[in-house]
Amino acid sequence: MKRTLFSLTLLALGACGPELADAPDAEPLSTHEAALVGPVAGRIPTGLPARLLVGLFEDTGQTWMRNSAVPWNVRYRYFVKGWIDNWGWGPTQGHWGLQYLRECDAQGFIPAVQYYQMNGEPGGGEDQFLAKARNATTMRSYFSDFKTFMQRAREFGKPVLVLVEADGFGLLQKQTQSNPHAYAAVAATGLPELSGLPNTVAGWGLAFLQLRKAVGANNVILGLHVSAWAGDGDLAHFSVTTPLQSEVTKVHTFLQPFGLASNVTGATWDVLVGDPLDRDAEFYRRAFGQDRWWNASDSAPINSKSFNRYAEWLRLWNVASGKRWVLWQIPLGNSNHLNVDNTRNAPREGYRDNRAEYFFGSGGAAHREKFASSGVIALLFGKGEGRQSSYTNDYYTDGQLFMKSRAGAFLRAGGLAIPATGSSPTPPPSTPPPPPPPPPSPSAQFEFESGTQAWASWGSLVQGLSSSASRASSGSRSLEVRLAGTSQGASKVFVPGSSVPGGRTVSFRVWLPAGSRITAFQPFVQQAGGGGWQWTGSWIPATSLQAGAWNTLTVQVPSNAVSPLHELGLEFFTNAAWTGSFYVDSVSW
Repeated sequence: MKRTLFSLTLLALGACGPELADAPDAEPLSTHEAALVGPVAGRIPTGLPARLLVGLFEDTGQTWMRNSAVPWNVRYRYFVKGWIDNWGWGPTQGHWGLQYLRECDAQGFIPAVQYYQMNGEPGGGEDQFLAKARNATTMRSYFSDFKTFMQRAREFGKPVLVLVEADGFGLLQKQTQSNPHAYAAVAATGLPELSGLPNTVAGWGLAFLQLRKAVGANNVILGLHVSAWAGDGDLAHFSVTTPLQSEVTKVHTFLQPFGLASNVTGATWDVLVGDPLDRDAEFYRRAFGQDRWWNASDSAPINSKSFNRYAEWLRLWNVASGKRWVLWQIPLGNSNHLNVDNTRNAPREGYRDNRAEYFFGSGGAAHREKFASSGVIALLFGKGEGRQSSYTNDYYTDGQLFMKSRAGAFLRAGGLAIPATGSSPTPPPSTPPPPPPPPPSPSAQFEFESGTQAWASWGSLVQGLSSSASRASSGSRSLEVRLAGTSQGASKVFVPGSSVPGGRTVSFRVWLPAGSRITAFQPFVQQAGGGGWQWTGSWIPATSLQAGAWNTLTVQVPSNAVSPLHELGLEFFTNAAWTGSFYVDSVSW
């Protein structure tokens, strides 16, 4: 359990580096493994590649990752209380957060955020987590900030990992004595988006899913943090003879109504999040007299303090939940560190650990495959406190930075492919592929045969709209959307005042030209004031569409939607300046 809040000053020092006691030599840098990943449950969330991702902590404005010439996959940092206005140095609309997402993207990385705001809310620290969750005023402010983050993330328009409240769900389990129905202020906040959720700690967990849905931030991949100590004892470091399955069942049962199982939001959490350790292992030994080292032997028994035990815990969770894992804040110490506080004044300062070497030293290929077989899709490394080892000073016995050289070699060689779709040891009966989407309705509400039918545009990317005979999905004409953007961005085409019954699925036919710089579409509906201005969208990456052809995009109108709608339309996103047209036809429901 974390007991030290990471201050902004310490976070700004950067992330950590690797280490191992009596570590064998690292694998040759030319090693390229064959993928031997076993059956896993669940699927990789939309927008993430089917490869084992490797990333680092890096603060705003820093460029070490980019300058390292390593093709890192993910760049992360914390968002703590005050992020929404850059701690008083910016506007309150969350643009500092959007800038970080765009900065990561501009440097070639998937952005990830550890959303860690509860600890900074007024009223105490971790021991007061439940008390804060019960304060309607605090939670109204808290969830308003998260809603703003979802709005900025939707504006970003590309995949972003959001890891929610490290250890927060474990604290709620401890502080409610495993009662998911204990009171928390959710609907009681007065936020209209949360009015249909229960005032319980389970409802508190559902609020994140509901706010993402209400805003339409379907590009956001939400991660629920699972703590190895949330049940009885610490399964990873101290209670190592406690059977794993019963403890997994206990915590999974508590978390199911938080959004791991079907619920009123219609969505579930996308990934599970774990942190193998928040400090270098040798730091815990020297500072607190605690043994948090893991046995790296491939033959270590499950009921020992070992990587094998942790991998089995992950696997049992993967089977129980059907969700993949993101491992985050993995320590960066290695066996060549000095075991001294890191003052950033000398190479090898910081403490020893063996987690980086386990994954990227000798035997690392088999270890990566073992953890991928347990459901892991991402390994994110970073120091949880300023005195720990860093990837900027993790010099190994050969004089090279360990993560830059070893993880860099792995990534440059192509990394590790992992299954995108979940399977099980006993495959389910095969089923025929789904039928192709039905042809457009001959009585579509918008066919654009005689004009634009009151459709309009918003955003600087759109140069104009017109009824065009150049393309048609049915009939002889469609809506041509002409773009002349001078940079990347987002815009939309829409029609106001459509009377669409609640629960209907709105279908759009979209022709995407080959070679465009369009990266995603998002069909959407937005209710008017009588529906609380609720926004519902369905984010669809362009990579899942066929270029040079007509594609069917859909969005479902909420069952309780108030008609007529404020807007019905299609958002789109580009990653560079581009001039050209795409076409919309046969909008129907």
